[in-house]
Amino acid sequence: MAITVVVPTFNEGPNVAELVRRLDEALAGSPGSCVLFVDDSKDDTPSIIERVAGEQAAHGGLPVRLIHREKADGGLSGAVVEGLRSVRTEWAVVMDGDLQHPPELASVLASRGQEGGLDVVVASRYIGGGDAGGLDGYWRRAVSSTSALLARSMFPLRLRNVTDPLTGFFAVRLAALDLDGLRPRGFKILLEVLARGKRTLAVGEEPFVFGERYAGSSKATLRMGMRYLEQLASLRFGRMSRFAIIGGMGAVWNVLILWALTTLGVYYLTAAVIAAVVTISVNFALQERYVFRDLRAEGRHGFWSRLAHSFAFNGTEAAVRLPILWWVVEVSGLWPVLVQALMLVVAFLLRFVFHAQVVYRPRRTQPLLGDSSLPSSQPGNDVLGASGADERVQ
Repeated sequence: MAITVVVPTFNEGPNVAELVRRLDEALAGSPGSCVLFVDDSKDDTPSIIERVAGEQAAHGGLPVRLIHREKADGGLSGAVVEGLRSVRTEWAVVMDGDLQHPPELASVLASRGQEGGLDVVVASRYIGGGDAGGLDGYWRRAVSSTSALLARSMFPLRLRNVTDPLTGFFAVRLAALDLDGLRPRGFKILLEVLARGKRTLAVGEEPFVFGERYAGSSKATLRMGMRYLEQLASLRFGRMSRFAIIGGMGAVWNVLILWALTTLGVYYLTAAVIAAVVTISVNFALQERYVFRDLRAEGRHGFWSRLAHSFAFNGTEAAVRLPILWWVVEVSGLWPVLVQALMLVVAFLLRFVFHAQVVYRPRRTQPLLGDSSLPSSQPGNDVLGASGADERVQ
């Protein structure tokens, strides 16, 4: 099958020739395929791409096309969307230009999608056979895993079959996309593709080993991390917003109960325990009704199991928080109410991720590689009903 490999580049000149060589070999049996570079570089990368394109044309190799953008609207995500707009094949494969994504897997991803009736096939570092070893150091790996977990918690239904929503390596069936509905921003385009749209896309995964850079240095910076958080905010997560409102109300109740009891002379640790029990109970009831209502039937746990998991986590979190509260107050002399309020803010994301990924985690509709216990869903079967509309980003 013919595919178009879309490669967004920014100052990746030293990698171009080797990338094209390996793609040429990998796609030798796919007439009509090509590689499309969408380049935002400020160096000589465009001229290198043009030279390699000429060499490929001279010996009848894989065609190489170039879109050079003078204005890098939308960053890497914008480059990918602009490239997808010019694709004429049924399937496109998006990958980075630094050879950390193995070119030999491009046709495998597209073929898996075509044969399985899927819309998107994600190359995942986090399923059996995959590996994120090419990330520089344990810190970057931890940040990557945490960021992916946060994204899956934001969209538990849309990402129910996705273990690596932040990868830049995936195949997509162009007819399944609403390119005009995308709002490219930053560098996590797959999350944008999966989170927006009128229906949930049928997604499968293939493992891959994230390799070492062939040449050049990583573009990952603290600023890009902030852009990712900005991108999350721009997606307007309705579920997390409601969780935050309830959590914020619970935090206020917690602090008010603590203040009232300590004012009445109750020892502050005893007051903190009472405040925790009351707020955990009220928060669970409100989350059942207003945050995770659509996941109650989709999830893996019944009511009493959800209640037990929620109380166990929140109780454990409160139990861990109390000694820290005592230590900070005793050592620093700070006002207990202020310390409690700050610690509740820190605990918010942990509670949200636990509830979305454990208490209310939906069942997969696509089996993990090698797991035949789940039936593969057909395209369109995983469309959200009215109860799941909160996950559709407008």
